[in-house]
Amino acid sequence: MIVSNVSLSGCAGANSALCAAVGDGHQGGGSYRSTLSPTGNLVVAVCLGFIGTFGLLNNLLVLILFCRYKMLRSPINLLLINISISDLLVCVLGTPFSFAASTQGRWLIGEGGCMWYGFANSLFGIVSLISLAVLSYERYSTMVVPTEADASNYRRISQGILLSWLYSLAWTLPPLFGWSKYGPEGPGTTCSVDWTAKTANSISYIICLFLFCLITPFLVIVFCYGKLLCAIRQRKYRKFLAALQYVFGLTE
Repeated sequence: MIVSNVSLSGCAGANSALCAAVGDGHQGGGSYRSTLSPTGNLVVAVCLGFIGTFGLLNNLLVLILFCRYKMLRSPINLLLINISISDLLVCVLGTPFSFAASTQGRWLIGEGGCMWYGFANSLFGIVSLISLAVLSYERYSTMVVPTEADASNYRRISQGILLSWLYSLAWTLPPLFGWSKYGPEGPGTTCSVDWTAKTANSISYIICLFLFCLITPFLVIVFCYGKLLCAIRQRKYRKFLAALQYVFGLTE
């Protein structure tokens, strides 16, 4: 993270949020100051409060409906529940800290809290993205080879959910052990991967994170829904040809 013995005199050409973080680390034990104006912090706090509250209520409602109505407990809906759980965890374990930081104009839970915030939000975000990729593949495979819901379907979906968490952990744990790092970002009231570092260590991690946690699931989603769309169009085209044959008496 931020080394306590960094000289503040070298901050003139550095990132302002990082310099503010360093300065407050000397003065207040790792309390990072926001670079926004009080009005800017207020606007951010209002937006975060709305997003956090709406996300919490919305995802709780999804979980309640899933638990209450047995008809909703299909294999494919388990993936949607996994996404809701990861989003709910962001609302509970992430958003409140950035909301509190925005209301006070500074990061409140120190360097360790900043690392936790960056790790947790990255973890839950990647889980949601990988789950969407698995969901798109599952919908595509169901469309191509329709199957009834049985134990094997639940087992396959459960494996997909486990994969989403293990895959996310595999890419969010390295910054805690030296491959890049988590630190303050933007105005200094949130934390994430250190995107501004120019070292080979950080750049290599950011490139891998971009390729394997954004581009790869995005391509899977595009491919699966593209194939799904083509399959739907082909079926519609066949139905249209069948209707024409029936109208013009071309059927046997």
